[in-house]
Formats: sequence, C-alpha cells, structure tokens
Amino acid sequence: MSENPLSGRRALVTGGGRGIGRALALALGAAGADVALTYVRNAEAAAETVAALEKLGRRAHSYQGSIAEPEAVDRAVGAAADDLGGLDLVVSNAGIASRGRTVADTDPAELEKVLRVHALGPHRLAQVALPHLRRAPRSDLIFVSSIAAHTFPAGGAPYTMGKAAVEALAHTLAKEEGAHGVHVNIVAPGLVDTEMGFRLARATDGVADIREKDVSSPFGHVCSPEQVAEAVLFLVTAGYVHDHRLVVDGGAGGL
Repeated sequence: MSENPLSGRRALVTGGGRGIGRALALALGAAGADVALTYVRNAEAAAETVAALEKLGRRAHSYQGSIAEPEAVDRAVGAAADDLGGLDLVVSNAGIASRGRTVADTDPAELEKVLRVHALGPHRLAQVALPHLRRAPRSDLIFVSSIAAHTFPAGGAPYTMGKAAVEALAHTLAKEEGAHGVHVNIVAPGLVDTEMGFRLARATDGVADIREKDVSSPFGHVCSPEQVAEAVLFLVTAGYVHDHRLVVDGGAGGL
C-alpha cells in the first residue's frame, strides 16, 4: 500500500467530531483524503477535528446537523461535494445509544428517535450521496453498525433494530450499486472506548467506568476508536471487497 492510498479522495463522515467518527476522519485524512464531517452539538470538538485534519495538510470542513433530519443530510452532502470538489467516500457513522429498557418498558418516542438516527437517516444519506459516488471510477459507502445486530442483547431493542435495519440497507445497496463502481461494506464493532460506548455499557451492564470491561475484553482492553478506523481504512483501500460485514470485536464472539 502506498503512503497516501486515499490521495485525491473526498470523504464525508457523519458524526465525525468525536469518538469513532473523529478516529475515522483522522485515519482517512492521514491516508490522503480530504474530509468533511457532520456533528450535532459539540462545535468545539468538530472544530478540533477539522484543525487536526488541516494540520495533516488536508482540506477539511464541518457542518452542523443531525442525521435524523433529512434536510440536514441534504445540506451536508451538498456542501461537502461543493467544498471538496466532489464526493467519492461516505461513512455513515453517526449514532446514539438507547436507554437499556426492556421492550415492555420502552417509550415509543425513544424507539422512533433511535430508528431515525440508525436507519432512516443513513437511508437518506445514501440516497443523496449516490449521484456523487456514481461519478467516480471507484467510490465507497461504509456503514458503521454493531455486533448488537447479531448478538441481540436484552435491553437494547431500539439500538439493535436500528443496526439490523442499516445492515439490510447496506446489503441491498451492494447489490444495486456495484455495477456503478460503488463499494458498499459494513463495519460492526463490539464495545468501543467512547462516550457512547460507556453509555451503552452502563445501560446494559451497569458499569460505572468502561475500564471495568477491560478484564473481560480480548487482549485485555476494550476496542479503541482507532482500531475501528483501521478496519474502515482496509475496506476503502481493498480493491475486491464488496458487500462484506467486517466484525471488529477481537474475536469475542463475532460472526
């Protein structure tokens, strides 16, 4: 692999200001891509990520808006394509945790909110990004999912349903878009050392500190955001990998 295998590529990462999204944005930038990212509330974190990308010598932009709002998705895709001079790599990463309640006790409003973020939003993102992706000889659409889409933990139905839905979207898109040169793949991490990962662990396992999970994790530690980014970087540089679900859980029980 060359030193900058993504040189000339133009990427959009949703939820790219912090956590897994920040690690993804920086990994893509370090590999040569110009990167745009979206964020919802933390403008300071988004600005810090943009500054870090610019320090790498990349063009970088951030846009405020939720993946759950179609108008915000449309604006972000349009702005990214304008600001970067095109778009040929999109990572659907933005997500939220559910509250760890049983199905019997789940608020319907929570279920709808989580599904809008994890399923409906990515559908719209793909829909508006595809005209840009199809113009490139090689383009990539990556969906960040979760092992929850096959482990189905108790107390996590909204999140699990959303991730199962986005994987169905990805597999369908792979069959539809391969002929247009669009590589479509899924990355499915286990627990990751992020603020959202901690909230999920607290909701499902009652932990007070995510470090409590290190002892029961493969290799003695919870997966880092950078390790998820390594998997994404592999998929967007591999020439003949398509319609693949790459589990990143250290072998803890993934498929």
